[in-house]
Amino acid sequence: MSIQWALLRSLIRHGRKTLVVDDRSSYTGLKILAASYYLASEIEKKCSTDTVGVLLPTSGGFPIAALAGWMLGKTVVPLNYLLKPEELQYVIDHCGTDTIVTVEPMLEFLGYEPKCKTLLKLEDVRFKGMPDLRWPARSEKDDLAVLLYTSGTSGRPKGVMLTHNNLLSNVSQIDRFVRFTRDNHRFLSVLPQFHSFGLTVMTLLPLLMGQRVIYTSRFVPQTVMKLFREHKPTVFIGIPSMYGALLSVKSATPEDFEQVRYAVSGGEPLPQDIFDRFQERYGITIHEGYGLTETSPVTHWCRPTEFRAHCVGLPLPDVSQRITDVETDRELPPGEDGEIRVSGPNVMKGYYNAPDETAKVFDDRGYFRTGDIGHVDDAGRLLITGRRKEMMIVGGENVFPREVEEVLNRHPDVHASGVTSRVCPTRGEEIVAFVQPEEGTTPEPGTLKTWCRDKIAGYKIPREVRVIEALPRNPTGKIMRRELKATLEREDQATVCD
Repeated sequence: MSIQWALLRSLIRHGRKTLVVDDRSSYTGLKILAASYYLASEIEKKCSTDTVGVLLPTSGGFPIAALAGWMLGKTVVPLNYLLKPEELQYVIDHCGTDTIVTVEPMLEFLGYEPKCKTLLKLEDVRFKGMPDLRWPARSEKDDLAVLLYTSGTSGRPKGVMLTHNNLLSNVSQIDRFVRFTRDNHRFLSVLPQFHSFGLTVMTLLPLLMGQRVIYTSRFVPQTVMKLFREHKPTVFIGIPSMYGALLSVKSATPEDFEQVRYAVSGGEPLPQDIFDRFQERYGITIHEGYGLTETSPVTHWCRPTEFRAHCVGLPLPDVSQRITDVETDRELPPGEDGEIRVSGPNVMKGYYNAPDETAKVFDDRGYFRTGDIGHVDDAGRLLITGRRKEMMIVGGENVFPREVEEVLNRHPDVHASGVTSRVCPTRGEEIVAFVQPEEGTTPEPGTLKTWCRDKIAGYKIPREVRVIEALPRNPTGKIMRRELKATLEREDQATVCD
């Protein structure tokens, strides 16, 4: 089955139910369906390419635009509005679309108009009268549904090709694992829908399950807390920095979260400090999930009944996992760290127009090489240590940034930290920590190094600690260690040149 047919059936079945609430309006199933028909007619007039771009804030407009594109048999390209102009233009050019669905406030937010033959603004579409009814285009399960461009650890973003079967499989896997359809749930989402978690888990999943989802376009902690009080969501999925920010809302109480049954963190490892403070203040245990854009995205989820600290849980149904030695590809037993590799119906078709890059990320058994390092316990639950590319070798010992960051983040004056390394002629690499202080504090580098000395091995203690105003983050809030490393490399190069 294709996504358009699955959505069509669900929207008709739940036609009178309010399925989406956003900052401007609310939408029943039939309202979403009718709006997608109106928009499909306009896209058909304007768009002559196989792809159609969607440049919209987190809202009910996104599923309407996506469904309109799928109705026409097109590949939907969710565009990251937090990219810099040249990065966004690269994505537009690379996917080859000639039409972008957007809204005027989004263009005002950008401060410029992307170069494309047609910018189709929702304000210009007449959503009145009887829409032109059409038979949805036929799409095979292996046809492309979306192109999601990764932020990339180096070089240009890559277009991840996700098929109709990839996305529908992942929705089914999540539901079979957690069984959302047993109850009426309310999802609260602040995740951008150009992100795989925002697309699959917080857009397709609730709509296909007939569950209500509440969207807000910007993450403002006070606004999000107001939505918690007003809508009493049972499901909230965020990234660690969002949970950290919710701790800053002075008026928030445990009663604001009393309806929450699933509080899930993904995107990057959850710092122990945030976990502890959230549990202590609100009585909420945050559970971690794991996945990548290339896996649609969810591969693992730590269900409430299986909680273990720093654990992302068991693999979802039909997901197979392997832990392999990074040098020999030998499969490792429980407890030993190696590269995490996964396979399943949710794993991408490949990278768009990049066959060589695609070949590199699949091993000879067809497993996707995640690039993450971790191990499984005796029960098969996955624990993540760090990224293979970010592993540092200090005096012959392996060190992952997360190990050091966990310690620094527990200091009361530290809001967040990012750890990387620079070349050292005697130790191979030396650790450098960048620290963002809590508001109103001025931590001393020497004090922070002393703080680490009692808590981690000597070779893991940062050689240098820098206190900076704000850490660089990608559009989903993840700290960009590569930017910190690039800063050090530029400094070292300048020193050589001098």
